[in-house]
Amino acid sequence: MKEATIDYALRATWQAVARMYNEEAKNFDSTMAVGFTLLSIDPKTGTPSTSLGPKMGMEATSLSRILKSMEQKGLILRKPNPNDGRGVLIYLTDFGLEKRNDSKNTVLRFNEAVKEEVSEEKLANFFEVTDAINKLIADKKLY
Repeated sequence: MKEATIDYALRATWQAVARMYNEEAKNFDSTMAVGFTLLSIDPKTGTPSTSLGPKMGMEATSLSRILKSMEQKGLILRKPNPNDGRGVLIYLTDFGLEKRNDSKNTVLRFNEAVKEEVSEEKLANFFEVTDAINKLIADKKLY
């Protein structure tokens, strides 16, 4: 049998996690992308729309579609940024805060389930490896 590559293990695992989150999100009439966006918006001060994409690692066109859908569902409000006349701040509505809490609880449940199955030492190793991979990419040491 061939040895699995690191990128295959990362991708296959992430695909399984994404499927799991999307299945759970259906119970809340939502998607993983909406849940992730809700968690990325500061619940107290809002978040500049221009910083949301980079924070989430998402392209502007994909993010704008999600934000438009979230606005139509009453999850967010867009308001002019008082510090930047051209900018927009994204705020969560009361309904958005409620759905954000659902998303947060889902993520925390997943984390707890993994922690019950995987030792602290193995989790520390996992984060050490993911940090090393991210550093290799950020430092452009690969390509």
